[in-house]
Amino acid sequence: QAQLMESGGGLVQPGGSLRLTCVASGSAFSDSAMAWYRQTPGNQREWITIITDRSTYYADAVKGRFTGSRDDAKNTIYLQMNSLKVEDTGVYYCASGAAPDYWGQGTQVTVSS
Repeated sequence: QAQLMESGGGLVQPGGSLRLTCVASGSAFSDSAMAWYRQTPGNQREWITIITDRSTYYADAVKGRFTGSRDDAKNTIYLQMNSLKVEDTGVYYCASGAAPDYWGQGTQVTVSS
């Protein structure tokens, strides 16, 4: 029952935009911390956006281009990705809790011309 489900990944050209959605169910939604991670080719999984009840934090690599948000009424978080670069290509994961406690299955984002 408790799960996170990402959607919205796909193929986009450099400079384009995508919006990722993560829907939490079965107590998987965290009031304190939701986050987006990604794993790009040849690299370890890294956090890119952490969304708390008070603040939103961004990794330097995405700051100014990506925007994380949450809709508590819908148990949903979003990641608006603008000005996408080829190096943004990878699998994007939704996560819940500080540990994190729950992970989504990931959604592929491919930036290519």
